[in-house]
Amino acid sequence: MAISLQKGQKVDLTKGNPGLSKLVVGLGWDTNKYDGGSDFDLDAAAFLLDESGKVRNEKDFVFYSALKHESGGVIHTGDNRTGAGDGDDEQIKVDLALIPAGVHKIAFTVTIYDAEKRRQNFGQVSNAYIRLFDVEKKVELLRFDLGEDYSIETAVVVAELYRNGAEWKFNAIGSGFQGGLQALATNFGVSVA
Repeated sequence: MAISLQKGQKVDLTKGNPGLSKLVVGLGWDTNKYDGGSDFDLDAAAFLLDESGKVRNEKDFVFYSALKHESGGVIHTGDNRTGAGDGDDEQIKVDLALIPAGVHKIAFTVTIYDAEKRRQNFGQVSNAYIRLFDVEKKVELLRFDLGEDYSIETAVVVAELYRNGAEWKFNAIGSGFQGGLQALATNFGVSVA
């Protein structure tokens, strides 16, 4: 049975699951009734961060236009442009054994594509969650439901995996940003043209 987390809660991931390496990070959401004329296109991304909380280079940013990290340790399975249907809307595969030693955190984010132009924000999104699934044991380990306390935000840092000595931990963050993907990328040290 998966552990259901609250915002700000941290939990040991590998300590209680010896040998855990291959994960699927599933992100899902629904949109509230909306008549703005444009579909909602939410996009998941992963930022591989060093000790300072910044990417080491542009290749440490995995998203819909760069689906695979050079290490093979983080792979985005592709862009879902509508979010239709049940279950995960987008998934990111993580192999902890392949994450480079210089990466101390992996931040998982969701942004609304073209949010300002389409006049969309996370106040119009419901049932958003992130879950971690153990690929080898075929079991959901953790789940964090974001709640609906966003209004004007167009990007959310949902959660992060981070190193604690030789172990990996999970932190349920749920922190909103304005400015969409560009603001997040800049925050994590990716230069956006």
